[in-house]
Amino acid sequence: MSIAWKVAERAVEEGAIITLSNTPLAVRMGTTNELAEKLNAKLIPADATSVSDLEEVFKQSMEALGGKIDFVLHSIGMSPNVRKKRTYDDLDYDMLSSTLDISAISFHKMLQVAKKMNAISDYGSVVALTYMAAQRTVFGYNDMADAKSMLESIARSFGYIYGREHNVRVNTISQSPTVTTAGSGVKGMDGLLDFSERMSPLGNATAADCADYCMVMFSDLTRKVTMQNLYHDGGFSSMAMSYRAMEQYNKSFEEFKDENGKIIYG
Repeated sequence: MSIAWKVAERAVEEGAIITLSNTPLAVRMGTTNELAEKLNAKLIPADATSVSDLEEVFKQSMEALGGKIDFVLHSIGMSPNVRKKRTYDDLDYDMLSSTLDISAISFHKMLQVAKKMNAISDYGSVVALTYMAAQRTVFGYNDMADAKSMLESIARSFGYIYGREHNVRVNTISQSPTVTTAGSGVKGMDGLLDFSERMSPLGNATAADCADYCMVMFSDLTRKVTMQNLYHDGGFSSMAMSYRAMEQYNKSFEEFKDENGKIIYG
């Protein structure tokens, strides 16, 4: 289950009327229809890399909602290189272009379409989901790290313009590693989840936790927060080493000690 799924459920719990969008293939083959029916939400098939599709999403959303949109969530990410197990030093560049288009440039397209259509209410909120690999190297995250870096830059650059002209807030939430369908494709995901859990004073933030945070960012309580990359990771991003992580690290040496308890290095 995706973080976006949890966010949709949480928004409706708070009384929001929403629309949903996913790729035409995912709408046909996936379970988004079930969510739309459960939440009584209009489901609009769209390719997020297509400007014309995005125009249709905003047009139909405004019709369904009876006016401008108060909040938007961008929760899109996919790397063909990761799926094909291409390492970062052996990328297929056509696949890299697809990664950037799907995972980052789609955010710019979405914002540009919304602004040109004047689709988002003044003091509305736009949130995109990101990950700390945009700032630090994470084994196995591959070209998705480049995409997340671009995504965060777009939030700052477009956030300035959208805020200045329409008071629309644009922020990114840097979420803990989270068990999702998309995240399952990242190499070493199980180890990453365990490591971040041990490193974080509060533990990993779940998809449900992220949904709660999104509600705060969508609300009027954060009217003056924009162009920020907001860490939602249990404190992981401020840690260097925790006791729990160090204990696990030390255990890894046990099988490499001699009879006197000294570590055998070679």
